[in-house]
Amino acid sequence: MKVTKQRKIRVGVLGATGTVGQRFVEALVEHPWFDLAVLTASSASAGRSYGEACRWQLSADIPSPVVDAVVQPTEPDVDCEIVFSALPGDRAGPVEEAFAAAGYGVFSNASAHRQDPDVPLLIPEVNPDHLGLIRTQRAQRGWTRGFIATNPNCSAAMLTMALAPLHAVFGLKSVLVTTMQGLSGAGYPGVPSLDALDNVIPFIGGEEEKLSSEPRKMLGQLNEGKIDLADFLISAHCNRVPAREGHLETVSVALLRPATPQQAIEAWQTWRPLPQELGLPSAPHPPIVVRPEPDRPQTRVDRQAGRGMAVSVGRVRPCEVADIKFVLLGHNTIRGAAGASVLNAELMVAQGLVGISESASQRISE
Repeated sequence: MKVTKQRKIRVGVLGATGTVGQRFVEALVEHPWFDLAVLTASSASAGRSYGEACRWQLSADIPSPVVDAVVQPTEPDVDCEIVFSALPGDRAGPVEEAFAAAGYGVFSNASAHRQDPDVPLLIPEVNPDHLGLIRTQRAQRGWTRGFIATNPNCSAAMLTMALAPLHAVFGLKSVLVTTMQGLSGAGYPGVPSLDALDNVIPFIGGEEEKLSSEPRKMLGQLNEGKIDLADFLISAHCNRVPAREGHLETVSVALLRPATPQQAIEAWQTWRPLPQELGLPSAPHPPIVVRPEPDRPQTRVDRQAGRGMAVSVGRVRPCEVADIKFVLLGHNTIRGAAGASVLNAELMVAQGLVGISESASQRISE
């Protein structure tokens, strides 16, 4: 499947001036399927050019196509078909619902709707069938064209990517995970420098709860319009460390069926999920990079694997209290945020499910 080149889908970014909003802009400004037509922000930024309103935090300059774009208010009357939400969690809930009710497809990075029973919490490689919830969502909420689809918490996204092949082949009994999360996960300006330097902070508000619950929803089964949670336990410890970007996690897994480290590696290396089969533009090849070195993955060295969309796994070895243990790494603002939402949208385009215009279904060609 591929999208025809005659017409790109007009998209917008809600909360475009923040850290994740900037990652959305970076991912969308030259996207082959999407036309970045709308940038929104708070009333303090609305009416200004994006170059004036945005304190650009990424390494390169603000992309030239959006420097002079006028920032619009975050209201559901913008000229596009789908929106990517980088709104803060405390604002996202009602705003995203208003956009969906107005007929927009909403791809959210916020936590507000992740645990709603009728909202897909999506990783395209892991649970593409959960998009079936959108039919339930529209029926229950009275929406005819709009919808909300969410991507997971950044640490949960990476953990679930690594767990999915193991769960499929061996089954999961329990998971113990400890995270070492980069500072950018706290947004900008984030953690004060005197708290972050020469320090590890062993608490991130709400993070352990998300990491303990979200993988069970994503690895659960869609059954008659609802998700039956996967039947395993997760114990999580979450720490903020003085790395700019990238979340490193150490994981011990108890399996339902015994497996050696080599068998786990084989499960990761032979995993061929749907986005890779469809050739979606943002899908990494391979989705999981297995590092053979004894000291990899490392945050600074490996976070850009697969253009920031792959999960790196290494140090796979027997576990003294479970079955196997390993280290994983992912880029928190790409795979764990903006890039994940963009991949969600690509999947729905490839399946002919996205868009509010009558021509949406015609954009797909064999």
